[in-house]
Order: sequence, then C-alpha cells, then structure tokens
Amino acid sequence: MVAKQAAPYMAVVVVVMVVTLVDTCVLAIPVSRQVSLRKVREVNREGPYIGLITVYPPEEKAFFATNAFQPHPSYPFIDLSGRRFRVGKIQDKSVIYMRCGVGTRNAATATQQMLDLFDISGIIHFGIAGNTNNSLSIGDVTIHKQFAQTGIWDWLKPNGTLYENDVAHLDIGNYNVPNGQGMNLLGRIGFSPEQFYSESGQPNTPERIIWANVSRHWLHSAAKLEGMELERCLNSSLCLPSEPKLVIGLRGSTADIFLDNAAYREFLAKTFSVSSVDMESAAVVMTSLSNGFPVIVIRGLSDLAGGQVGHNSIDALGPIAALNTAKVAVQFVKILPN
Repeated sequence: MVAKQAAPYMAVVVVVMVVTLVDTCVLAIPVSRQVSLRKVREVNREGPYIGLITVYPPEEKAFFATNAFQPHPSYPFIDLSGRRFRVGKIQDKSVIYMRCGVGTRNAATATQQMLDLFDISGIIHFGIAGNTNNSLSIGDVTIHKQFAQTGIWDWLKPNGTLYENDVAHLDIGNYNVPNGQGMNLLGRIGFSPEQFYSESGQPNTPERIIWANVSRHWLHSAAKLEGMELERCLNSSLCLPSEPKLVIGLRGSTADIFLDNAAYREFLAKTFSVSSVDMESAAVVMTSLSNGFPVIVIRGLSDLAGGQVGHNSIDALGPIAALNTAKVAVQFVKILPN
C-alpha cells in the first residue's frame, strides 16, 4: 500500500528533475551567445550570402577603404566566439565579411564557423602574400587555380630515405656555406600530401592530395576581370615602380611559415612551381571544398619573400597590394550571378 502511494510522488520528482536539467542547460549558454545566435537566425532568413574572408587588420582596412560594403540596417555585425561577422551588401549581392587571423588553424576554423553558422553560397578569400615568381612584381594581384600545403613535413636524418608518400624533398646539406664543409645534421625534409575528406568521398577514407583546386566555374568567371585597372600609387609619396597587373591561373603555397629566406623561396618556386606563399589560403580552400562549397582565392603580392636586397618591403608596399586585392575581390563579387 505504501509503495502504491509513493509512485505518483516519484513521477513528480522525475519531472521536476528533467525540467530543472533543461533549464540548467539553457542557462549554461551565456546570454551574449544566445543573443548572437538569435541574430544569426534572423540574418539567415535573408540569405544566402557570399562569404568574404581576409586575414589581418591591414587587409580589413583596405577592404573598407573601397567603400563598397554597405552594412545591414538592423544587423551590421554579429560577434560570436571571439570573431566579428559583418553583414551587408556589395552592390546587389548579400555578403558576410570576417577576419580569420593568421595561420592555417585560424583560417580553417574560421571558415568552418562561417559555413556552419550562416547561409553561405561560397567563399572568397583575399589578402596579401609573398612573391616567389620572378616574372611578377610587387603590387601584382593573383587569382590562383590551386594551392599546395607545403608545411606537412617528414624531417629525416641526413642520409635518411624518403617515405613512400612524400612528393618532394629538401636536402638541407645542399645549402651549407661554404658548400661541402662538414655534415649538416639537420638532414633532409620530405614533403607529404594532405589528407582530404569531403562529402563526395567515403566516410573516414581521405584522399591524398598535394594540390587543392579552387572552384573551376568561379575561376572562369574571374577571367572576365583580366585587364582590370589597378592602383599604382597609394598616395603622392608611395607608388609602385611599375603598373600592377592581375594574373589568373597560377599556383600558390601555404604553410605556417612567414617566409623571408631567398634559398627556401627559390626551392619552393623550382620544386612546386608556385608564384606566391601565404599562411592561410590552402586551409580556406580545403575547408570550403570539404563541405561542398565553391571557393576562390585572391592574393596581392606585397613582398619578395626573402628575394629582396635588404629589409623586407611588406610594411612599405603591403598597403598598396592589400588595396588592389580588395578592389579585385569587390569586382569579383559584382560579376557573380545572383
């Protein structure tokens, strides 16, 4: 008899515990995040958007200096997880702009965050890069067809053999000065391919790739920009030595390395036939393609990555390269079909 009377009370206790647990879970999400996520839902009702991603403040400054971005009247920006997403339009195209931060990890996580949060139709990544192509000049802008992640290394002993999957190697001993004087114990480096997971592949079965290709149909659209006029001077006292140009269809290299070394610059150019080096592009391309989204990369050449005589010129000429890159990105947005 006592057990039968206790049953209803036990049910009430269980219900109270469940309700309390649900309330606790809701309260565990900070209020600021709840507000931001509500804004995201409201913004997505007006999508889809083109995602725009730069890397660091000078590129952002150049982007807003074009005066092409028109902020959303109700939600000009949304702050979430330490990043600011700016919502607006370029001409008649809805866009969401963000600055991802330096390095492949920041680039990949920021791109994934944008794709997860917002109704995105594709990603345009733009910024400055080091120039490894002697036929190009500082201030030129490139729209590459593919990128290699050249920062995945097997670091071997001086007489070590390459692993089967390595696609190239760098024998550090060849750079002894004077050459041949003693043994360089740094050995040699084997360059490994990337493991690429995608929606079109088998689960947990990566494809090994060296080159990540940007979206072909967007690259074809970019061809309409050939011959576009770029800025030679930032102001009356700062000008490029020659008229800058837009070049489409080259290769780029990405690694978590700021390159300012002539020997390694020459090695990358000869071994991988790359025209630029940066720290984010391959990560943005890989993340976009893995999720099935079109992507294109626009990079302005701001320095010679160690090929210059004397001090690196990135601080002096970087702003012109960033401005021209931003202008090309804006024009590319404008020519995309709705």
